[in-house]
Parts: sequence; structure tokens; C-alpha cells
Amino acid sequence: MVIEVVIVDDSALIRNLLKEIISEQEDMTVTGMAKDPYEAREIIRQVNPDVVTLDVEMPKMHGLDFLEKLMRLRPTPVVMISTLTTMGSDTTIRALELGAIDFIAKPKVGVSSELKQYSEIICDKIRIAAQAGPRLAGIRKKIANQNSEDKPVLFSPKALSKIIAVGASTGGTEAIKAFLMPLPAQSPPIVITQHMPPGFTKTFAERMDSLSRLKVKEAEEGDVLKPGHVFIAPGDRHLKVVKESGRFVVKLDSGPPVNRHKPSVDVLFDSLVEHANIVAGVILTGMGADGAQGLKRLRDAGARTFGQDEASCVVYGMPKAAEKLGAVEFVHPLKLIPVQLARTVNN
Repeated sequence: MVIEVVIVDDSALIRNLLKEIISEQEDMTVTGMAKDPYEAREIIRQVNPDVVTLDVEMPKMHGLDFLEKLMRLRPTPVVMISTLTTMGSDTTIRALELGAIDFIAKPKVGVSSELKQYSEIICDKIRIAAQAGPRLAGIRKKIANQNSEDKPVLFSPKALSKIIAVGASTGGTEAIKAFLMPLPAQSPPIVITQHMPPGFTKTFAERMDSLSRLKVKEAEEGDVLKPGHVFIAPGDRHLKVVKESGRFVVKLDSGPPVNRHKPSVDVLFDSLVEHANIVAGVILTGMGADGAQGLKRLRDAGARTFGQDEASCVVYGMPKAAEKLGAVEFVHPLKLIPVQLARTVNN
């Protein structure tokens, strides 16, 4: 199948560069280009693309306003491409909340060495977005409606001494929000590795802190794990949990990427294997297999493990890889994981 892409950007230079990059791929083609959202609306209506690449700052209508309208009227996989994805990470987080699958900064035109790597990254993101397309509308609707349907989640005093470790990638920002929102202020400490670049994890953590009952922050060296607190791995370092003087604390690792990722979910899960009897591991939506081996080692050591089911995943990659290894003890739709996890760790 050839992936049909519509490019929306007010810069003719960027439109032509993206067209050149995409057209070089055997499995994708550009079926339309637009310089503003009004042009984009007509083109999308005519060609019904598999994926849209969308700029943020554009004339006539802001990219986020257009994204919101597109997701409401004609849900389509969108990859945000803009200078604002690096300059304004809050804009990027908002785009993901509105339904964008992923994001990437605009390419540096004229830097040939960086352009090759950029070409590979943007094409990978377009392929991932295309995979998410068929389930996009239903998933977004389920995530948006889920909190009103959930039963209250309550943890026993015994459960507060346990640790919940979560890994996610593509689609994970919204999945993590849906996971955290039902949890009470008195929850076991939670550590999260979400694949994101540097600079974005702090904004994401602040956003989650403002929305949930929990205290959420970007993890820092030496943070002590406490009930009611959530620690999110920084975008450029691995997050590990170690026990020091009877307390569990955060250790940040600047080593090389693992499974091509930094932070890596496997690194987080592996750091908890020796304490597996008090750990619940959760693997959510994402491309690839990061976290699958670590979750298997956790389960083999005695942890309780949960995986998001295919129907509720934006990209059913990481949970699928974990299930194939036998790493997942319980498979649930995203909306059921918080209450089912609480029932399990309460015992």
C-alpha cells in the first residue's frame, strides 16, 4: 500500500523539501500541498489522504485551530512539523492532546548531513501515523469519554508501599493522561518513561500535574519515590530506580540509547527487577519493542504486569511485542487498566 500524504505549510521552500523527501520513498506519495488551512481543507476533502503533515504558524487560521476542526469533522493521522515544536513545547503537547499522532521540528535546509537523518525520521513518523489511521477516530472517542465511565480507583494502605512503572511511546502522552486521571491522590509512587525529546518532558509533566490529583514532575537525580507522586523520565536521560538507605530514589543515566531510545523503557523496567515483588509494570501504546524484554524480566522475577490491548492503542507495537514474549500477565483496554491494576496491587 502506498501512503498518500498531504503537506500543509505556508513556506514554499519547506513544502517542496518535504515533497522531495516523501517522493523519494517507494511506499509513499504526495497527493496534495497547501499553503494555509483553507486550501488544506479543500484538498483533504478531495483526496482523502492517509496522513497530513501540518505546520503550526500559518496565515488565515492557526494550525492548532485547524487540527481541532479536522479531528472533529474528519479524523486523519497528523504529524506536526513546525519550528514551534521545539520553541514552544506547550504548543506541541496541546497538538498531541487534540489528536496529532506525532511531531517533528522543521528541517534545517542546506545542512545535508542532518537532512539525511531528518528524512529517515520524518518518513518513519509518517509510516507510524498511517498505521494508526484506521483506528484513530474510535480511539480518540474512547479516550475522551473514558473518565465518565470509570469506577472510582482506590488503593489500600498496603498498596502505597509498592511501585508502578509505566512505559509508552507513540500515542503515549494521551494514554498516560488517561491512565493517571482516574487515580486518587493516595496512589503508589509512579515512574514513567515516555519517548520524547529533551525539553518536552518537563512541559508534559507540568500538564499532567495540572490535570491529575497526583503530584507529577520531570524526574531529577535523587528524587525520593513517595505515594501520590509521579516521576517522568527527562527526554535526554534514562530513568532508573535504586534503593538507598531504605528508600527508593531516582537515578538518571546519561549513557547511550537502548533500543534506539533515550530514555528507554527497558532501562526503567530492568532497574526494578531486583524489587519485582513490589512492582507493577505497565506497557502502553507505542511503536517498536522497547520495554518488552524488561517487562518479561520483571514478570519472571515476580512483578504483576499489564499491557494495553490492541483496540485501544494508537500504535500496537510495544504491547504486542511484550505479549509475544509472555511478558504481560493482564491485557486490558486502556480505560480498564487503572482499576484492574488497583485491584491487583491491593491484594
